[in-house]
Amino acid sequence: MARRGEMFAGLSVALVTPMHSDGSLNESMLRTLIDFHVEAGTDTLVPVGTTGESPTLTHDEHERVIAITCEHAAGRITVMAGTGSNSTAEAIRLTASAKRAGANGALMVTPYYNKPTQEGFFQHYRAVAEHVDLPIVLYNIPGRTAKNMEPETICRVADTCPSVVAIKESTGLMDQASQILSASDLTLLSGDDSLTLPLMALGASGVVSVAGNIVPKDVKAMVTAFKSGDVMTAQKLHHQLFPLCRDMLGLSTNPIPVKAAMKMIGMDCGEVRLPLTALTDSQLAALKTTLQRFGLL
Repeated sequence: MARRGEMFAGLSVALVTPMHSDGSLNESMLRTLIDFHVEAGTDTLVPVGTTGESPTLTHDEHERVIAITCEHAAGRITVMAGTGSNSTAEAIRLTASAKRAGANGALMVTPYYNKPTQEGFFQHYRAVAEHVDLPIVLYNIPGRTAKNMEPETICRVADTCPSVVAIKESTGLMDQASQILSASDLTLLSGDDSLTLPLMALGASGVVSVAGNIVPKDVKAMVTAFKSGDVMTAQKLHHQLFPLCRDMLGLSTNPIPVKAAMKMIGMDCGEVRLPLTALTDSQLAALKTTLQRFGLL
């Protein structure tokens, strides 16, 4: 089956938001990161998602990060801007702003905290799609939003809204992924690094990766190997990456560990904003060991 969102296939990196020691945006480092991913062969950048600390950026900062990313990408790499909100009006505003900035698409998390009904999810996405003509990637992560958008609702959105082209699947449920892939032509992207290869075996087209912030070439190589039919190489790369993903990303809430890892390997993007807090000394020691085992230190 031809899938409608293959412009976002491959490796998308959920970009961290670099900050200075005083907590302000580090725009110079953001541009450096964009260049790094262009050179590494990353297919798509995803600014101001969860990894980009969207919950603690001001609205002006949120739009500024997207604008810089689009401007500096300059057509060299695809940009899927995080524009989700638990307010439909706010989601429309952010998505329209991303379109004006030149984003190629919008990653839209399901409304969080207020726990819409399935009808509410449907009406939310339909409203954004009707107001802004930009490819939309659904983002379903009930572990953070407190409610699952059911496969039937996802397929209903896809059937009603042609501009909804893909989904970042972060439920961890293989059956749910299978239902979506079987009943729709949406492109499915893994939202969990450790599940990328299993989901690709079901028909997923790639990943929105956190680990890709530090090892984009390795993640891209795994995705490319599987897509080219070299399953053994993809499996080998998966097993190499798995301990890194498990031991780094499992230390604390994303993006705390990946920002700490980036600092350790010489890509200092500053600290996380409250209410997120830095790793403890024992966690930092464990992270250092993990990075050493992977050959990054």
